Amino acid sequence: MSTKLYVGNLSFNTTENDLQDLFTAHGPVTSVDMIMDKMSGRPRGFGFVTMESSEGATAAIAALHGKNVDGRDLTVNEARPREERPRSFSGGGAGGGGGGDRGPRRDYNNRY
Repeated sequence: MSTKLYVGNLSFNTTENDLQDLFTAHGPVTSVDMIMDKMSGRPRGFGFVTMESSEGATAAIAALHGKNVDGRDLTVNEARPREERPRSFSGGGAGGGGGGDRGPRRDYNNRY
């Protein structure tokens, strides 16, 4: 049975191929998924590696957790299921209307 691993504290220079090579030394890798920032398209510094077997995953965790790669000490552990978060109809958590502590809202489109 395959096991999905979380890999954190990655250098922004690390590629999916780098992760593939690093983890393949400990067992067959099914997939590698680097998480990218939606706005900039740059890596966010973490990703997921799915190992074909739980034995390979255990070996990878033992060998790579805390290992220095590109000047960063990796965090490697078994991935937890993603938590369901309630959906918001407003489209996001931050932002919103005017007012508050920021002073009066100004409508620059309706000038005299």
